[in-house]
Amino acid sequence: MKTKKLDFLNREVSNVVMGTMPLFSGDLAEHFEHLDMATEMGVNILDTAIGYGGAEISIGKWMTARKNRKDNVIITKGCHPGPNGKRVTPKDLAEDLYRSLDRLETDYIDIYLLHRDDLDLPVAPILEALNEHFAAGRIKSFGGSNWTHQRLQEANDYAASHGLEPMRISSPSYSLAEQACEPWAPGTVTISGPTEEAARQWYAANQMPVLAYSSLARGFFSGTVTRERYEAEKDHIMSAGILFSGQATKDQRTGHGETIDPICAKAYCIEPNFQRLDRVMILAKEKGVTIAQIALAFITNNKMNVFPISGVANKEELKSTIAAVDLTLSPKEIDWLDLKTDNR
Repeated sequence: MKTKKLDFLNREVSNVVMGTMPLFSGDLAEHFEHLDMATEMGVNILDTAIGYGGAEISIGKWMTARKNRKDNVIITKGCHPGPNGKRVTPKDLAEDLYRSLDRLETDYIDIYLLHRDDLDLPVAPILEALNEHFAAGRIKSFGGSNWTHQRLQEANDYAASHGLEPMRISSPSYSLAEQACEPWAPGTVTISGPTEEAARQWYAANQMPVLAYSSLARGFFSGTVTRERYEAEKDHIMSAGILFSGQATKDQRTGHGETIDPICAKAYCIEPNFQRLDRVMILAKEKGVTIAQIALAFITNNKMNVFPISGVANKEELKSTIAAVDLTLSPKEIDWLDLKTDNR
């Protein structure tokens, strides 16, 4: 597997980040098997969150049992909204961080991300709090998940003017597909689509690592969605009342199931994305790879420093993801896939 160096950690890490949402269910033995598989395939960076069920607990027990804490770079996230709304204060941060350290059975987090932002609050207090934990060694680096590039710049301008450690890394959603509406939850941030060109230019210029989630657009590029299938199932989805309620059928992550994930249908099943999908299918056939692999290669073959988060279900899916990261697409192919040109 390809590796990249995270300069702020002075560590070589796998170019594929293992997402741990699959650890939300199942038993501990299954979770150990899943994490062992990732290690065997060369993955040494894991993405989790305090809100991912018992994933942190499973990872902590696995690292303790395998005595491999130092071999793995752990990303976890806190300050997710709660029943009473936003939770992005120094108090919320401390509460979540200490709980994550306990659950992960470790005394430090390699990369700590704020799962959401609160645009009503100034960046100074939260950046000061992050720096306190950084100085104490509880976190080795930090950044934002679902933070806009403008807020990241604001935070880092404040850090520069006050001699503080800056935000080092970001985790927005990013895929070839543009969004017709929010496919996850209020407060999430995407850098996909024509309207987010300025964000992508900022990341390319700054080379801040991007931990890209939802790289297959909630299954739109999983290989199960087609224009014909969507048209055939649209009436059923809408008549069942699930398209607008946000209730998915079966597997939301991949799109596998009796029908297309209704959230995927609402957010991504629009004509520009079907045009992109048509071109992905053509290129996948020419190169002898899958639709998902072309879609993943699209996000890694650009001027940004992208690490796809892969919430794979099994070894074959991880193999496919690793192969996708190794694919090379030309700038002309990238622009053609993204409908910026009709020639490649």
